[in-house]
Amino acid sequence: MPLETTTCVRTANSLADYTRRELIVHQLCERDAAGIIGELSRVLGRWECVPDVLSFYQAALNQELLSDSAGGSGLAVAHARMGGIKRLLFASGRTASPVVWSANNSCRVQLIFLLAVPGGETSRYLQLLASLAKLGQNPETVAQLLAAPDGAAIMAVLKEVPL
Repeated sequence: MPLETTTCVRTANSLADYTRRELIVHQLCERDAAGIIGELSRVLGRWECVPDVLSFYQAALNQELLSDSAGGSGLAVAHARMGGIKRLLFASGRTASPVVWSANNSCRVQLIFLLAVPGGETSRYLQLLASLAKLGQNPETVAQLLAAPDGAAIMAVLKEVPL
């Protein structure tokens, strides 16, 4: 079932404005960056947020190899930019315990955001990246996301994170 494509995000006020409950994976199954990016790519594909899951996955994985998205805050923010994506949004998930995100970086992450970026999108994309970086600097909010019992509770926390 596709997400509504008529939703407009011009007046986005919080991180929740760039995702939907259906795009939040309360408990990721995979345990490494490639697997997690694949799992979240399939979620975006299931909801018709990306035009081609395999191409999106490959683009996100290539970007991750070029520029490791893990930070010391326990978050990873991977992304792929491609034509055919109708609106800037993200899928998100968390792992039961921290995972080493890449072989080149010993940072452990537990919250992962995978951004689907339309080909020509720049300003809102940079604003979203900055907001996610600020989120990583707020240990209280990160703890709330990790403690949230389900996807609806995660969405409630994201609604409180301003852009």
